[in-house]
Amino acid sequence: MPISFVSTSDDALNKNLNHVDPSFIYTEILKQVLFTVQFDQKHFKDFIAYCRLQFAENNHELNSINELERSYYEKTPIWWYTQQCLVYPMLNFGLRTMNADIIHKMGFLINGLHRQIEKLHLEQFSDCPVGNIFTVYYRQGLSTANFEQLKKTKGGLMSFNNFLLTSKKRDVSMKFTRNALSNSNLVGILFVMTIGPNQSMTPFACIDNVGYSQEAEGDVLFSLHSIFRIDDIQRMSDNTQLFQVNLTLIGNNDDDLHQITDRIHQEIFPEEEGWFRLGRLLLKIGEPKKAEGVFNVLLDQSDKVEENGTIYHYIGSAKNDQGKYQEAIQFYEKSLEIHAKTLPSDHLSLATSHDAIGDVYKNMSDYSNALVHYEKALKIKQQSLPPNHLSMALSYNNIGSMYENMGNNLEARLYCEKALEISEKILAFDHPDLAASYKNIGNILCDNSEDYEKALWYFEKALVIEQQAHPPDHLSLASSYINIGLMYEVMGDFSKALPYYDKFLQTKEESLPADHRDWPTLYNDIGSAYERIGYYTNALSCHEKALAIQQRTLSHKNPTLITSYNNIGLVYERMGDYRKARTNYERAVTVAEHSLSSTHPRFQKWKDNIDRMNKKL
Repeated sequence: MPISFVSTSDDALNKNLNHVDPSFIYTEILKQVLFTVQFDQKHFKDFIAYCRLQFAENNHELNSINELERSYYEKTPIWWYTQQCLVYPMLNFGLRTMNADIIHKMGFLINGLHRQIEKLHLEQFSDCPVGNIFTVYYRQGLSTANFEQLKKTKGGLMSFNNFLLTSKKRDVSMKFTRNALSNSNLVGILFVMTIGPNQSMTPFACIDNVGYSQEAEGDVLFSLHSIFRIDDIQRMSDNTQLFQVNLTLIGNNDDDLHQITDRIHQEIFPEEEGWFRLGRLLLKIGEPKKAEGVFNVLLDQSDKVEENGTIYHYIGSAKNDQGKYQEAIQFYEKSLEIHAKTLPSDHLSLATSHDAIGDVYKNMSDYSNALVHYEKALKIKQQSLPPNHLSMALSYNNIGSMYENMGNNLEARLYCEKALEISEKILAFDHPDLAASYKNIGNILCDNSEDYEKALWYFEKALVIEQQAHPPDHLSLASSYINIGLMYEVMGDFSKALPYYDKFLQTKEESLPADHRDWPTLYNDIGSAYERIGYYTNALSCHEKALAIQQRTLSHKNPTLITSYNNIGLVYERMGDYRKARTNYERAVTVAEHSLSSTHPRFQKWKDNIDRMNKKL
């Protein structure tokens, strides 16, 4: 059962949604989408066809599909859900893994389940006396990490991001809870849930007479995304792996929940509707593959050219976030081609496309092409926006970053300072975009060895903002910690540098899995910083860590490996080991030959690296 935890301390509620579990936000938006869409028999037929395709080689499941097709409308959604043959495991898998294809295909059933539970709830509890409560039980094995999070969130909220089947019988739930003890990695939990029927925000219903089993007694089914207050956590015996957790179902008048859900609906792409909103949310929370699934579904359904242009753009974003850069460019260019034909030449959607294409080229280290598209985006914005618009600051930052990467620090600083000037006029003093501008200028000052103290000042300003805007384990803080640590180190104050390195390592361990796609970029950035100040052993270690993750997670032809090989080659060159330097430069060129055009603007430079080593050997 997928679950989420939400702290309701004053500090947490006053911060932005970056502090809220993404799965909580996702399920809240998903619920809104599925409970408002109109479904018909076509959706059921599409689901049957989908199932036949998925289980083409499984005769047992095909028989279940045939039965479902023949008899679906003779039974109720709850009956099919509690039958637990095909519908139950498939729906639970789809919701647990956020599988867009399954959720979309089963949307009619999710909607039907909710509607039936809602109807039964009104029939069963509309005349229930105010203040009347009862208790239900649910058992689950929690991972040790989830259990620690549960303890930290005591007094806060917990949501079950699925349909929740509970029992009024404690003994039945206890038997299953003890079964969790056979797995040493799980903590057995008996949830004891206090329910006030009149006040519930989530509909629920007793299903003894409507479920599949005629022997079921005391089963209570809650609709999708039931939310509870965590009241107490108690060890049930001397066994350290068995706990009772007391929960209370959240009522309609809960201020904490209203505050969080209101912010979700106001801040999470309120301009979007339906599946578009869900897809963009998946991109935002770092689930690009799942987002791509949503937008592919939308593309299959769309017959509007302009809408296709928008969908292509979001598929491009999903491809970019997965490191599939050539495919990302293809989809972005499809989007740009459609919008160029259907929109005025100064329309901001065209600028958005150019910015996106620039981002991909930047990720491929093709800074010249990135600069071309960033400048095209700026030109469109200059025709359509006032000079102090925040989007202008974005363009100035993008262009400044490219000049920095191309070694033109004078132009880089000029553009980044323009961006900062606009941002400081418009944004709140603690806005994350301001932190990005401060970091950009700090990096330029550091690269140019102009003024390490001034660079440190910018990095520290960025960190203050990020500590206000992000949770303690956010990747942005890790980057700031290493920047500040390096500045203190290069200025010779090692005692001040070490605590920041320790914070960086702590954040790294807590924020992302070891093989997360963001770590190679961070390791390469840190390695390059070490290389600039002459700490070659540290630099080499960082670049090799970046390469190791890329080799485990990416194709050997992925162009992002070029950066790591070149970085390693450069460090070996600085250390005087020209043979190893040449080997890594050659590997960079080999990847480039397989993944990039021979006209790539940096291709010759990479080959020149090899020639330079040959002359030194």
